[in-house]
Amino acid sequence: MASGALAKPQMRGLLARRLRFHIVGAFFVAVGVACACKFGVAEQRKKAYADFYRNDDSMKDFEEMRRAGIFQSTK
Repeated sequence: MASGALAKPQMRGLLARRLRFHIVGAFFVAVGVACACKFGVAEQRKKAYADFYRNDDSMKDFEEMRRAGIFQSTK
């Protein structure tokens, strides 16, 4: 029969220690998601808008829609 006494589990400060670990992990996950959103979505969207408006001719579009009869107030 082994008479080795089991070590007592740490109870004092357990929540604080585990919380510190999880808060640090959550912070890094949040920063990673924010960076992925900025560079994966926002920057791509800004580039697409810039490309669209760089070559956009709104008067040409208006004339095409007017000739197609979309507008009722212009002839």
